[in-house]
Amino acid sequence: MKARDVMNKRVTAATPRAIGRDLAQQLLPGMYSGLPVVNAQGAVIGVVTEFDLLNALREGKDLQTVKAEEIMGHPAVCVEEDDPIEAVIAKMTLQHIIRVPVVRNGKLVGIIARADILSRMIEPEFVSIFGGQGE
Repeated sequence: MKARDVMNKRVTAATPRAIGRDLAQQLLPGMYSGLPVVNAQGAVIGVVTEFDLLNALREGKDLQTVKAEEIMGHPAVCVEEDDPIEAVIAKMTLQHIIRVPVVRNGKLVGIIARADILSRMIEPEFVSIFGGQGE
């Protein structure tokens, strides 16, 4: 199983110039806890998380004016769409990552959250890869 088999292809991304208020509004529905930040060529250059926004507030930054590029974590940890899911899981657990952007030729094509992997754990194909019961 590869990253592309688990990734969510409907990924929302932010631009480096997106302002904090707009980023917070994108995160509010609760579907995401972070957004990849992509440049004009579609390459992932960072990730803005709820934590980054809260930290910006703590530092006295104005969410009406602060930009994604000023508060994002960078460089972004990404995986390739052809990476084995075992490698994705290892990267996420070893680096304590909640979500990881998926790229093809350096460009964003999807995202994998921990929940995406966990939801696949009960599927027979996934269980056979790891030899567990999936329950």
